[in-house]
Amino acid sequence: MSATEVELRSQPETWQQAIDLLGQVSEQLPAPGERVLVVGAGTSWFMAIAYAKLREAAGQGVTDALTPTEVSPAREYDRVIALSRSGTTSEIIDVLKNLQGTPSVLITAVADGPAAEHADSEIVLDFADETSVVQTRFATSALALLRASLGEDLTGAIADARTVLDREIEQSWVDAEQISFLGSGWTKGLADEAGLKMREASQSWTESYYAMEYRHGPIAIAEPGRITYQFGPAPEGLAEQTEQAGSTFVESGMDPLAQLVAVHLWAVRRAEAKGLDPDAPRNLTRAVHLH
Repeated sequence: MSATEVELRSQPETWQQAIDLLGQVSEQLPAPGERVLVVGAGTSWFMAIAYAKLREAAGQGVTDALTPTEVSPAREYDRVIALSRSGTTSEIIDVLKNLQGTPSVLITAVADGPAAEHADSEIVLDFADETSVVQTRFATSALALLRASLGEDLTGAIADARTVLDREIEQSWVDAEQISFLGSGWTKGLADEAGLKMREASQSWTESYYAMEYRHGPIAIAEPGRITYQFGPAPEGLAEQTEQAGSTFVESGMDPLAQLVAVHLWAVRRAEAKGLDPDAPRNLTRAVHLH
């Protein structure tokens, strides 16, 4: 079993550890009504998008989720959350430097890293750290913590994650020529992350879209041997229209974060089927350092 698979299989446990930590760190997270910026690069950015949509939907205040290079100096915030597994990502360090004076918290897996020097506080999920290049459990554990901070009960999500990990991936999914991931609201961030995971681990052709936008052009690529995978409930009629085009439409009643765990395992199986090492994805390193 690859290190990536070992780590992704621990997610139900690391989610629970993150939730259990909430009581100790809740004061470091945004209060209702605060205007918040959440920044992250790559996988962390997609988790930021999911949290931002959830926080706004919960009525807790305006929440922007941006990749670090796209932060606008024209916007002001009451609090900044920075997500960085290693705490060494160059762009995250630059944002925290530039926004000093705005209360900030770094959520990381490694304590006292270079980014921590420029944040007012840090929340360390060291139990979710990874040796893998391809992120799985740190990112989802951070999102589990943030979801719990909004008052969500993740008992069902954890149970769903255990269920998907007890199943094997269908061979037709492993063999699929192309995969489109769809989401709405907060699950669009998960769809983007699913596409990234599949590309990173298995060099697969994947795309991601808002579910309602899939009809506006992308459905043109739907055909037999391809899969359209929906996070959360699908818009009415979309499954039927996609399947009429010949693509397999996958929809689940499970918590969308558990669906992402299934994609993690799916990506590993596709990598293995192609003779690739999921622990050594092409052209990637564990953290990006530009300086």
